Amino acid sequence: MRSIKSKRKNMLATALIVLLTSSFYTIASENIPENAMANMPVKEVTVFKDGHSFVLHEGKMPTDTDGNIVLDYLPRPIIGTFWSYSAESNAKLSGVVSGKRIVSIDRTALNIPELIRANVGARVKVSEIGIDAYECTIFSIPSRSSEELQRTNPDSNPDMLHQQGNIVLLKYEGGIKAVPIEHIHQITFLDEPESSLENKEFRNIMTLKLDWNNKTPAKTANVGMMYVQKGIRWIPNYRVEIDGKGLAIIKLQGTLINELVDLENVKAHLVIGVPKFAFQDTVDPMSLQQTVAQLSSNFQSNSRTAYSFLNSITSQVSMPTQNFEVPANNYTIDLGPEVGSSGKNEDLFVFTLDNISLKKGQRMVIPIGEYKLKYKDVYVLDLPFSPPPQVRERFNNDQMAQLAKLYHAPKAIHKIRISNTANCPLTTAPALILRDGKIIAQGMMTYTAIGSASDLELTTAIDISVKKSDEETGRVPDAIRWNGDNYFRSNMKGTISLKNNLSNKIELEVQRNVLGTMDKANNNGKVIQKGNFEGDWIDTDSFPIWWSWYNWPYWWYHFNSVAQANWNIELSPGQNIELEYEWHYFWRY
Repeated sequence: MRSIKSKRKNMLATALIVLLTSSFYTIASENIPENAMANMPVKEVTVFKDGHSFVLHEGKMPTDTDGNIVLDYLPRPIIGTFWSYSAESNAKLSGVVSGKRIVSIDRTALNIPELIRANVGARVKVSEIGIDAYECTIFSIPSRSSEELQRTNPDSNPDMLHQQGNIVLLKYEGGIKAVPIEHIHQITFLDEPESSLENKEFRNIMTLKLDWNNKTPAKTANVGMMYVQKGIRWIPNYRVEIDGKGLAIIKLQGTLINELVDLENVKAHLVIGVPKFAFQDTVDPMSLQQTVAQLSSNFQSNSRTAYSFLNSITSQVSMPTQNFEVPANNYTIDLGPEVGSSGKNEDLFVFTLDNISLKKGQRMVIPIGEYKLKYKDVYVLDLPFSPPPQVRERFNNDQMAQLAKLYHAPKAIHKIRISNTANCPLTTAPALILRDGKIIAQGMMTYTAIGSASDLELTTAIDISVKKSDEETGRVPDAIRWNGDNYFRSNMKGTISLKNNLSNKIELEVQRNVLGTMDKANNNGKVIQKGNFEGDWIDTDSFPIWWSWYNWPYWWYHFNSVAQANWNIELSPGQNIELEYEWHYFWRY
C-alpha cells in the first residue's frame, strides 16, 4: 500500500506513545474556558472498508500560559496506534496527558432559577408566593466549591463538581434575606439582565506538553497526532454498462460513512483490502475509555448479521438480516451494512481523493473511477452432488421435499466474464448492470486482481434446456474388505442433456460434482478428484444442508471422496449435446 507521506521528517522520531493507567488526571481548582481549548483539524484520513480509519490531525494551535496545547477531542484509538508530535523546531513534545478537567461553558438561561444565578448583583423586584413584590438586590447563591467538597469528604469520589444551594440571598433595606429559589414565581429586572449562565462540567481533555527549552513559549505551535480507530468506512459499488459486443464501461463510486470526526477539505485515501490490526478490540488507555465504542450489529465481525453479509459475499447466497440488541450503556454508531469484510483477502490498493468535507454523522457518495474493460458472455451450469440412495432412504418426508426442491429443474446461469486490464484491482462490491440504459440485473463484483478475470452473474438462462439423469449400472459385491467388514462397489452413470434454444452460438461451462470416485467423462470432459475425506481436508461446512441430516459413518470417509467432471463446450443455435460420466462409491452391507 502506498504510505501516507509524513508532514515532517522528524514526525516519528519525536512521537511518543503514552500508556497511562485508567486513573484520571484531575485539576478541580482550575477552570478551563470552553473557548480556550483547541480543536486540531484533520489533514488526512485513510479509510478501510471494514470501518477502521487512520486519522492524521495537524495544525497551528494556540498555547496556554504554560506553553502547552489543550485539546477537547479525545480519540478512542486502538492500543499502540496513537502517536503525537511537535512540528516546531524550537519546541519539543515532552509528553501527552489525558484526564478530566473542569470546563466552564456559557449556556442560555431558560428559567427563573437560571436567570437568578446568571444575575448575581442585579437589582430586581421579586414576587414570592403569598408576599407582595419588593425591590432588592441578588446578593449571592450559597455553594460549595470542588475544593471544599474534596477537603470535607476525603473518602468520596475526588472528581466532584461544585454543589449549588437551592436558596438565594436577597439584600434589601431590612437586611439580607434567604429565600428558597422555588418560592420565587416572578422576578422583574430593573436593569438589562444577563441572558447567559456559566455552567461547569467535567470533560475529557488532552494536553500536549511542549518543552520550549527555557524560552518564552510562542502563542501558537504546529503540532499533530495520528491514530487508528473505527468510525469512518467506505462502501464501494459499481455501475457496469455493457454494449452487447464485448465492451463494458465500469464506473466505481464509494459511499463514505463518517461517525468519527468532522472532515474539512481533507485528503482521503480509500483502501481496497483490510490490513490486520492485532489489537483492534483493545482501546489505548489514552482514551480514558474502558471499551471500544459499541458498533451496530450490522458492523460487528462476530455478529450473526456480519457473518450473513460475509457469507453472501463469498458464496453469493442471500442471507436474512436479523436485529440484535446493543447494551444501552454503550456508545453506538451505525456504519452501515457489512460488505467490506471480505476484502481481508484482497491486496491493498489506495484511491486518493482531495478536498473531502464531511461532518460527523453525514454520508457522502463520491465518484472514484471509470474504466473500459472487455468482457465475454459465458453460460455456467453447476450441478452439485446429491446423497446416495442408501442415505436418501433415511430422510423423512419433509427432508425429501426439501431435497426435491433443491435439485428440481437445474438451470444454467448467464454471466459476463470481465478481463481486468485497468490500473487497479476490482474490489468486492455490489454491481448494477445495464445495457442500452436499461437495468439487467444487480450482482456482486468479486475481487479481481490486475490482469485477471472474474464473473458477474446476470440471470438464469432459461433458453438453455437442461436435463440430468443418474442411474446405478451395477454392483460389485465384496469389492473390498476393511477392518473385518465387506463393502460393495456401486457403479453409477449419469447423463446431462443440453440444447441451445438461443439464436446465437454460446460458450457453456458445465461442472458436475459427485460423491465417490469419478471414472471417466466423454466429450473431452476433465476429471478432477478433490481428495479423500480421510487423507485430505475437505471443508464440509460448505456442503448442502442435507449433509447434516445424516450421521455419516467413519468408514465413509475412508473410502469415498468428492469428485468433479468439467466440460467447456460451444453450442450453436438449436444444437443438442449429451454429456456422459461414470463414477463409483463404496458402501457397507
